[in-house]
This record gives sequence, structure tokens and C-alpha cells, in this order.
Amino acid sequence: MSNPADSIRDSIRNTAVIHCDGLAKTYSEGSLRTHVFHDLHLEVARGETVAILGASGAGKSTLLHLLGGLDVPTAGEVYVDGHRMSRLSDAARGQLRNRALGFVYQFHHLLPEFTALENVMLPVLLGGMEHDDAEAQARGLLESVGLSHRLDHKPGELSGGERQRAAVARALVNKPACVLGDEPTGNLDEKTAATVFELMLSLNREQGTSLVLVTHARSMARKLDRVLELHEGKLREVSPDEV
Repeated sequence: MSNPADSIRDSIRNTAVIHCDGLAKTYSEGSLRTHVFHDLHLEVARGETVAILGASGAGKSTLLHLLGGLDVPTAGEVYVDGHRMSRLSDAARGQLRNRALGFVYQFHHLLPEFTALENVMLPVLLGGMEHDDAEAQARGLLESVGLSHRLDHKPGELSGGERQRAAVARALVNKPACVLGDEPTGNLDEKTAATVFELMLSLNREQGTSLVLVTHARSMARKLDRVLELHEGKLREVSPDEV
């Protein structure tokens, strides 16, 4: 006879965009062991926006890497779009990451030899989309982020804000279930950062894409559905009064 608690857990895993259970990460160097976090739990619902706060060195970037399948936990499990990451081959994990997740970092990581249009096309081309369809989808997104006049410009010809907007378009071109952002506005001036952040929120509303953003900007965190703080290896919910 099935355990009702197990059925509830399975349901959460299958309906949440990201679910992690008992997550732990420890780095070892010789006899030295650094425990980043232990027994960490997190669920991100479809369309939900979540901010993760924490001091430098708390493990926020490490957590994002684990959620995105870019690193392997010491213990615990990560489920993305209902798939248990540890049971996937490297190739299958990469395919899931390309299909279900988008990434935006503090630095744009656009390929310097390609135009903005080519950079945004790349993820869907790698996913097997026909060239003309990939180009049409990338053009549409670049237009939606205000870069219709910059399609043929390479990253070195774009401003910092334009590069970051192109990076946001690239993260969303596959229509992912969730975008993971690691200080995505951290390298921008206050006005440009606000513009890029509002752009991400508007695309979240239009496409129903979940957002998990690591940020130090509490003014931005307040605009998200939920705020969590990573402190001493634990995630805790932060009340609106504390943000």
C-alpha cells in the first residue's frame, strides 16, 4: 500500500519547476572540508518569482549551479521539470538544461565573434530547431527587449545594458520553465539595472517563466513573490518587513 506522504512528495516534484530535497554540498581539499550547506529544501512553482539573498560566500552561486545541473550535490536530489537530475546521463542533463532552464549571469557571456541575433539563436539551433524558425524566434525576443536596431551588432559594439538585455533574450529563447539569474544586474548602473530587472519581470508575466534570482538589491527582491535568505547553510523565508 502506497504511503500518502510519498504520493504528496511525488506530486510536488512533478508539478514544481524546481524541487530539491535534502541538498548538501561539501568541498574537500586534503583534510580540509568546507560545508556550504546541508539538508536544504526548496520548491519553485511554475510562474513564481523568488529572490535569494545572502552575504558574500554564503553559497548562493553554488546553490544556483546545483539547481541548474552545472554542479553535483554531495547529498540530496534536484528535480527539474519533474526529472531527477542524478538519474540522467550527462547528455540528457544537458538537453534538459537547454530545454527547461535559462541562465543570466552578472557578466553577459555572449560569444564575441557572433552578432546579437546569432547569440540568441544559438540555444535553439543546438536544440535542433530549423535555422529560419530559430532566426524568427530570436528576432522576436530581441525586438521585445528593445534591440531590433542592434540585431547585427556584436557584443563589443553594444552598451553594457544592451549586452545584458541580449543575454536575457538568449535565456528566454527556448521558452524555459525557469530562469536562474546570478546577480544579473550587478554590473550595471542603477538606472540600467532597473530597466533590465523590469524587463525580466514583464517577460515572466508574459511567458509564465519562473525566476530564481540571486541578488544583493533588496529593492528588487521586494518586487518578487518570495524572498529567501541563505545563512549558515540554511534557507529561510524572509518576511516583507525584513527585506
